[in-house]
Amino acid sequence: MTTTNQDLIESIQTRLKEAVDNGGGFRSGLLFIFVIVALGTAWTAFYTVPSDSVAVVQRFGKYLKEVPAGLHIKLPLGIDTTTIVPVKRQLKQEFGFTTPGAKDPYQGSKTHDGLQETQMVTGDLNAALVEWVVQYRISAPVKFLFEVRLPSETLRYVSESVMREVVGDRTVDEVITIGRQEIETEALTKMQALSTKYGMGISIDQVQLKNINPPRPVQESFNEVNQAQQEKEKLINEARRDYNKVIPLTEGEKDQRIREADGYRLKRINEAEGDVARFSALLAEYSKAPEVTRRRIYIETLQAVLPGVKSKIIIDEKTSSVLPLLNLDSTKNDHDK
Repeated sequence: MTTTNQDLIESIQTRLKEAVDNGGGFRSGLLFIFVIVALGTAWTAFYTVPSDSVAVVQRFGKYLKEVPAGLHIKLPLGIDTTTIVPVKRQLKQEFGFTTPGAKDPYQGSKTHDGLQETQMVTGDLNAALVEWVVQYRISAPVKFLFEVRLPSETLRYVSESVMREVVGDRTVDEVITIGRQEIETEALTKMQALSTKYGMGISIDQVQLKNINPPRPVQESFNEVNQAQQEKEKLINEARRDYNKVIPLTEGEKDQRIREADGYRLKRINEAEGDVARFSALLAEYSKAPEVTRRRIYIETLQAVLPGVKSKIIIDEKTSSVLPLLNLDSTKNDHDK
């Protein structure tokens, strides 16, 4: 069955008139609409802030306040709007590579291979591919949201500019080998200074260099140079090890010989001084009683010599010949024994 538009309008008007005449149906409709509006209003009035974040509240687009983590109430129907800012979470930006599954659109490199960010020229006019990571936190949510347009993207530009400046002040050997820590420290200081100057509301926690390589066409030759340099350092370290092993030993032997010679010198000096003192004392006694002193020296000498003689023959001083009394064979046998 088909009807014209005029018939449909007349049908609706008739039903509305009946609803007004009856009273109950119209009031039920209004109550239903009121309940729907009330639920929608309540649903948009409550919001929850995560434990690692704060919420920045705006009323009609103007900043109103910051609220901490927890359940809060705001004016509904778009009067108050909230923006969740993760102030306690450590964020990071990667240059030259991208971690798979990263949710932050500004975390990884925008290009596929990241070469545009990593290609740099060192202070000695060599090329290098530098990959690094910047870890930061949002320290001032209001500044982060309102002072700078797209602060995360601005931080990427600041980081790239600072890294090019720092790498450009050093040679390629310093960048690849010994200067990594200095580069990280200087880059961190300069990035934080620029972030503070621009009012980005960001605190830089760490700048960490990852892979640093020469450009791909010369990478093989550069690796050979690095291997030669490492071999050189290895030989130098081995020579220093041998030096440290031999030289201290020689120094110790030298000191020992010097101490032995010094001890022998002191010994000889003390012995000579003792002999001089003994001779002087003996001379003084000899001057007082020469005969007694001479006899005492003779007796003391015999006491020192005779115990070492195995065969002792005592002969009268008046004997003119000892051959009839001395049995040489017996003496010889005694000596052999």
